[in-house]
Amino acid sequence: MRDRLYLVGFLLGAGVLLYLGRGLLQKSDIVTFGLAFGGTTAVAVLAVTLYRVQQELGASRRELARREAELSFALQVQQALFPRQFPEGEGLEFAAVCVPARGISGDYYDVLRLPDGRLVFAIADVSGKGISAAILMSNVHAVLRVLTASGHSPSEVCSKLNRHFYQVAADSRFATLFYGEWSPAHRRLSFINAGHNPPLLIGGERRERLDAGGPPLGIFPETVYPVGSLDLVPGDLLVLYSDGITEAGVERGEPFGEARLEALVREHREKGLAEIQQEVLATARAWSQGEAEDDMTLLLVRAQEIGREAT
Repeated sequence: MRDRLYLVGFLLGAGVLLYLGRGLLQKSDIVTFGLAFGGTTAVAVLAVTLYRVQQELGASRRELARREAELSFALQVQQALFPRQFPEGEGLEFAAVCVPARGISGDYYDVLRLPDGRLVFAIADVSGKGISAAILMSNVHAVLRVLTASGHSPSEVCSKLNRHFYQVAADSRFATLFYGEWSPAHRRLSFINAGHNPPLLIGGERRERLDAGGPPLGIFPETVYPVGSLDLVPGDLLVLYSDGITEAGVERGEPFGEARLEALVREHREKGLAEIQQEVLATARAWSQGEAEDDMTLLLVRAQEIGREAT
């Protein structure tokens, strides 16, 4: 900024001298020398300014490249946390996707099989965005897997995870979570909704919102989460989603909404889960009419006959 002011001052001074002494150039060596000196100095300052601008641009490019490399690495690490293959043959079929809004996501989903054959699946949304939210998300992922593998009940898993998140997260941070545990022998789903968007159960004339549970993780240090349960029959479809889908288009005044999501899934419920997933994402993106406002995560779960492989 200082160099620019110097440059402007020299140029203005040279212009004033040139105007006032336009008739004295051939009569006065002093005027000629002053103009030559002012012009030469202005050119020198201009050259220095341009050099510094180039140096700053180069440093900015290097910093931007470094940040992009860090973001790319973080995204690769995050993608590696998501399950690469879903369990088959236990009466449930899965399809899931997470589309970050700005490079890296604070959303999370997981599906795993327990040693006794039960299936656990979860979806979560950490408040905030960027790398800090992604770090907390990876923490939730690791602790949830440890608690689940330790044989805790769904209520114990969520209570312990809530206590841990309260301790490690900042005061303003929280996470919503839906945790489901499927028993193939009884065809029963036990679940807890910790402040997450209620998943939808769609099956023929059947329609339910899975909202039994308690507050989001990290709000209170000690929370007891009641467990909900329901029986699933072949063909029942569970739609678990983050608010990035239902709130698509909120910046233009009309969010996509739960009702449109349910109608869209019901319209295509006979298709494969991957096709339903593509329909939902494409429709939500088109509804937002621009860049996604938030991360979009979708986990679809369809009940099947026990032992039937996923299509």
